[in-house]
Amino acid sequence: MKKRYTEEQIIKAIKEHEAGAKVEDICRNLGISNGTFYNWRSKYAGLEVNEAKRLRELEAENNKLKKLLAEKLLENEAMKDVLSKKW
Repeated sequence: MKKRYTEEQIIKAIKEHEAGAKVEDICRNLGISNGTFYNWRSKYAGLEVNEAKRLRELEAENNKLKKLLAEKLLENEAMKDVLSKKW
């Protein structure tokens, strides 16, 4: 599913809530559920826009490194299987 909201929009909504706006009103304006808003709040609360962008970049880098590690571990297991067989 495509992301509908940018970090800027999410942080703006959280700041509106911190300023005193009701969650229901914010959710109605954005067309999201209360659960989505609370998930956003748990992830982005206290962050500024540039920090949120950096967080997204770090998450992407972390996922890339996890994939590389999994590929290398799989490759090592395959090599061990080949070398352990007696000819």
